[in-house]
Amino acid sequence: MADSVSAAVELAGVGIARGGRPVVHALSASIAPAGWFGVIGANGSGKTTLLRAVAGRLPIAEGRCAIFGEETAQDRDARARAIGFAPPIEGLPASLTVRDLLALAGDEPSVQSQRNAALWLALGVENLLDVPVGQCSSGMKQRAALALAFARPTRIVILDEPFNWLDPVAAFDTRAALATLVEEGLTLITALHDLTTLCGFCNAGLVMARGRVSLHLDTQMLLAGRKDAARFESDLVAALR
Repeated sequence: MADSVSAAVELAGVGIARGGRPVVHALSASIAPAGWFGVIGANGSGKTTLLRAVAGRLPIAEGRCAIFGEETAQDRDARARAIGFAPPIEGLPASLTVRDLLALAGDEPSVQSQRNAALWLALGVENLLDVPVGQCSSGMKQRAALALAFARPTRIVILDEPFNWLDPVAAFDTRAALATLVEEGLTLITALHDLTTLCGFCNAGLVMARGRVSLHLDTQMLLAGRKDAARFESDLVAALR
C-alpha cells in the first residue's frame, strides 16, 4: 500500500452509516496516485457506500480521509470538489440533454471534448449530446454518467461498476481509454465485479465483506492472478464470503 505521505487517498478507521445503520466499519486503505485501484465485494458488502462517501456524496461518520495529505473526513464539499464521480444513472434528470448535464457539471462541453477526446470517442459522447436523458437507453445513460465524472479537470476519479450497461465494444474501448488516463497520472478508483479488469488493469485494490476489508490486494497479488486465474478466483471468493 502507499504510505500516508505519498497517498492520493488515505483512509484510516473509516465508519459510514446509511439511514442510521452502520454499513462500513473501521476501514483503512492507502491508495497510491497515478494508479487504478479496484474495490470488489459481493452485493451489500458496502463498496458503493464507501465510494460515494469518499467522493463526498455521503458523510463519513468516523475516521480519517486525507486527499493528497489534506484531511477531509468532515468536509464533504472538499471531497466532492477534489474527486470526479459518475452519478447513478437512475438519478439523471430526464428533461435535460446530455449536453446540458455536461455543461452544468463542469467546463463547456467543447472544452471537455478536447480534454477528454479519447474517452469521449470510446463512449460515443458526441452522438449523445443533444439527446434528452429521458430518451436514452440504460447504456446511453451510463456513457453520459461516465463522461460527467470527467467534466472538470481532476486528479482522482471514482467510478462505481463503470462497465455496467456498456456493450462489449464500448466496454473494451472505455477500459483502454481509462488505462491511458491512469498512465498519464490519473488516480482511478472503481468498484468492480469483473475479475478480468481487476487483474488486467488494476495496480492494487481491496476486497470488502460485510462492510470491512477482508483482503488487501497489492500489485504482486494481481500479477499472480493474471498467471493463475483459477487460483486467484478461488482465493478471492473465499475473501468475499
